[in-house]
Amino acid sequence: MNSRLVGTRSERREDAKLLSGRGRYVDDISLPGLLEAAFVRSTAGHGRILSVDVAAARTMPGVHAVLTYADLVAAGAGSRMPLPFPHPAAREGLTQYALAADEVCYVGEPIAIVVADDRQLAEDAASAVIVDVDPLPVAIGCVDAAKDDAPNVHSDRSSNVAAHLSVGFGDVDAVFDAAAHVFSDRVAMHRGGCHAMECRGVVAEYSRHDDHLTVWTSTQSPYLVRRILCQHLGRDEHVTRVLAPDVGGGFGPKANVYPEEIVVPIAAMALGRPVRWSEDRREHFVATLQQRDQIWEVEVAADERGRMTGLRGRAWHDAGAYLPYGVVLPLTALTALPGPYALDAVSVTMDVVHTNAVPTAPVRGAGRPCAAFVLERMADRIAQELDIDPAEVRRRSFVTAEQMPYATGMRYRDGSSVSYDSGDYAQCLEAAVERSGYAGFEDRRRAALADGRYLGIGIASYVEDTGVGPFEGATVRVERSGRVVLTTGAANQGQGHATMLSQICADALSVDLNSIRIESADTGRFPMGMGTIGSRIAVMAGSSVQQAATEVRMKALAVAADAFGVGTQALTIEGGFISVLGQPDQSISLGEIAARLFPTVGGVLPSDVSAGLEATSFFSNGGRIAYAYGTHVAEVEVILDTGEVRLLRYTVAHDCGRIINPAIVDGQIIGGVVHGIGNALFERMMHDDQGQPVNANYGEYLLPMACEIPPIDIVHIETPSPLNPLGAKGAGEGGTIPAAAAIIGAIERALPGTARLLHHPVGPEQLYALINLNSPLTSKISGVAAQLQSR
Repeated sequence: MNSRLVGTRSERREDAKLLSGRGRYVDDISLPGLLEAAFVRSTAGHGRILSVDVAAARTMPGVHAVLTYADLVAAGAGSRMPLPFPHPAAREGLTQYALAADEVCYVGEPIAIVVADDRQLAEDAASAVIVDVDPLPVAIGCVDAAKDDAPNVHSDRSSNVAAHLSVGFGDVDAVFDAAAHVFSDRVAMHRGGCHAMECRGVVAEYSRHDDHLTVWTSTQSPYLVRRILCQHLGRDEHVTRVLAPDVGGGFGPKANVYPEEIVVPIAAMALGRPVRWSEDRREHFVATLQQRDQIWEVEVAADERGRMTGLRGRAWHDAGAYLPYGVVLPLTALTALPGPYALDAVSVTMDVVHTNAVPTAPVRGAGRPCAAFVLERMADRIAQELDIDPAEVRRRSFVTAEQMPYATGMRYRDGSSVSYDSGDYAQCLEAAVERSGYAGFEDRRRAALADGRYLGIGIASYVEDTGVGPFEGATVRVERSGRVVLTTGAANQGQGHATMLSQICADALSVDLNSIRIESADTGRFPMGMGTIGSRIAVMAGSSVQQAATEVRMKALAVAADAFGVGTQALTIEGGFISVLGQPDQSISLGEIAARLFPTVGGVLPSDVSAGLEATSFFSNGGRIAYAYGTHVAEVEVILDTGEVRLLRYTVAHDCGRIINPAIVDGQIIGGVVHGIGNALFERMMHDDQGQPVNANYGEYLLPMACEIPPIDIVHIETPSPLNPLGAKGAGEGGTIPAAAAIIGAIERALPGTARLLHHPVGPEQLYALINLNSPLTSKISGVAAQLQSR
């Protein structure tokens, strides 16, 4: 493959439009007769619905409709929403009704929709809807909710345990019996949210004339939305079109199918007018899926040299009130074991537990940051107990380059065997250690201590399964003008897909980058797609583009060879023209070839060539996963007087296979690290014992800002994957996966004494308590910290 553009820092083609305000998001869509919607949501964590009085709301000015569960039943949509990702371990795969039927199970659950002339009128009318709810006992905190005597999250279910998962390999008891050292810990990870710049939104338009339904939604998975919507409403997919316009960030929660994506189209169909709903920030805290709240009780085994040999334990995962994403999230945490380490045995069980809180689903990294946090905290425990450098514990425990491809012994979510395809984990660690100045840290620490400053350094390694199948597709077509149209189902939320895919296509066709037009995320333009999740688009869509563009190239060369009476080996293609080698006057443009392959009526096609200068490819990886990996090093200062943490420098060494655009990869990594900083230090979605969110605003739910972001230094290592024609691996989530572990490890090393930090986020109040053990606030703060960790 010609690498004229692939591997270069081509400027992002998307940015001119977005930075000049010409982006078109859901909230920008304007249609004749457009109405606006607002939802009535539960204000109770759990309760039985006695009545929903909509009489007053229906008579208010500008109101066109108020729909409740009864209206969904009348529309034939009264069942629970379909489960997109069923799994045999999920006992019931409990999903919610698009509007609550007779019970609400979390604050924010939708009960009714009001449609009015504008959003203000809709909200006014929504506040006039009277919902009478008889409170029921509430279960918050997955460990407590899993107990036999816990209140039932759903009154008609006898247990809150939605699934019991068990993974492992090897003889774990024998490994632990033979271990020179065994250490145990209880590790807790927070519940956090999505918080993309753009909240969710849906616009639906229905034509009674031809029964055609069009839905614009800020989604990562337009094809999944179409499938679930049609399945739920009993519609044919060919008369249902779903588009994802410009989307201002997704991070995982926008890959789900939500009640609003069912209810807004129902309202549009009932009224015969387009309807829009735009989520506000308050709604986002209670209506968009969240992630994590996992508790792990684990033991790690190590030999006399400090090499990790085994891991065993049990864990709890907070699923929230429903399983909209099945058990994909907890399974992703478990199948991320054993990380980059060549362990001899693993045995971990996990209870997936319902609570009366917002349902959970993957957020950037999905469950992989949880597995990485557990593994890296245990590696640091070995280092601390045996007085070994943390980097050395990892060197001794890694899968080696000579072992690649490496079968871990684990099973993937689909039951297939997990095998790492390629890489050199030790090389990556050494690159991070060298670039970060790790060897000189002790000198920096001593100098800082002389000034009364406390520095710490943390290290964390990871692997990431990327390019998950089963397929993604693309069509490459050359028009008579010579312009190239590239169509794909892959949805974009800011990653730079148009640039990356254009680079691949331009190289394969030897055309100018700007001659390519990208059309994506529209079920009406491309027949099938999967979704932008799991760092898969470069591998899957990129490989499809490579294959389709190469097929177009070969077809064009064949037509040109026939025209010139030479073999294809005598031709060259450059800048949209095919020429005979050594005879530049003998040339033909790709546009002219496209015209010859699409003649007028009565015309003749070249022999043995099909019509149209185009090709469609659906790349399938056959279930084989490309594994990215890397090592992060974080250096921090802890201010003892306040418990404040200052990030001083951050280093990433990573391998995402063949890099298509280093600038885009850098952006993805930096964004991922910032997400990880939020996980480590700031983001925790908290509820009281009645399931009420207590910090549903940005004054109390904290996100990292520019002033908290340190310099982020990136080292690229390229080990091509043998599993796809590009040699690519994904890069969208690797910045997040090990970040919390690296930062928490650095904080721990900065603190005086031998304190252990086994949860995140870690706030100033908790650090202050650890630092000032005799402080009168210590017992209170420690009690709060223990309570948070137990949840």
